[in-house]
Amino acid sequence: MAPLSAAIALRIALAARALDGVEPAQLLQALIRCAGEPLTADRLGKLRGNRLRQCLESLPEPPAALPTDAAWQRAVALLKGRGVPAPPQPVVVPYRDGDMPDSVRIACTSDSGEQINAGFNSCTRLLIYQVSPQEIRLIDLRNAEFSGSREERLQQRADCLHDCQLLYTLSIGGPAAAKVVRAGAHLIKLERPTPARAVAGELQRVLATAAPPWLAKAMGAEPPQRQRFSPENRS
Repeated sequence: MAPLSAAIALRIALAARALDGVEPAQLLQALIRCAGEPLTADRLGKLRGNRLRQCLESLPEPPAALPTDAAWQRAVALLKGRGVPAPPQPVVVPYRDGDMPDSVRIACTSDSGEQINAGFNSCTRLLIYQVSPQEIRLIDLRNAEFSGSREERLQQRADCLHDCQLLYTLSIGGPAAAKVVRAGAHLIKLERPTPARAVAGELQRVLATAAPPWLAKAMGAEPPQRQRFSPENRS
C-alpha cells in the first residue's frame, strides 16, 4: 500500500469515526478499491458515495451493518476535505531580494506543518525557504493542488519551482523529475519524513563551510567563485 500523507490519514480517521461500525482499516480498503492508489486529495475529491458504499459492501470482511444515510453523507464530506479542521499554518516572513547575501532558495514538499512529509507528485503545498550561512527564513507557502490531467498537474507543480535552486522531497516519478530539472531545480530525495528546518539547517552548515560544486553551480556562482567552495581552497 502506498504511504498516506498526514492530511489524508486525518480525513480517513475522521470519516471512519463518523461511520459507526466501520473500522478505519475497512474504510481504507474500500477507498483503495474505489479510488485507487495513491490516495490523494484530488482522488478523494472525486469520490462517489454510492460507489464507495458498494466497495465497502464487497470487502471479504464487510461491516456487520452499514451506517445511516446521514452518517454516510457526513463521512463522504470529510473524505473530500469538507469540515476537516485546518492545521495551524507556518508563519511566513517577508523577503526582498538582497535581504540575505550568499543565500539559496529551496522548496520542500509538504502536507502539514513545516514537515517534508509528501512526495512531489501528490503533495498539497510547497514550503519555500531562503537559506544563508546566517539565517533560515520561510518566505512562502505555495499551493500544489491543481486541476487538469496528471501531466498538467505535474507541470504546474514544476512551474512553482521557477525561482528555486533545490527541491527536497520524499519521492518523485521519472517524468516529474525531468520537469523539475527543466525548471532549474536540483532534486534531493529523502528516505523518511523530516522537519524542513532540520534539512535547511544542514544546508546552512554546508553554506558556511565549503559548498560542493553542484551546490555552488545551483547558487549561480561563476567558475572563479566556485573555487572558494572547494576543499583545497579552505582557509
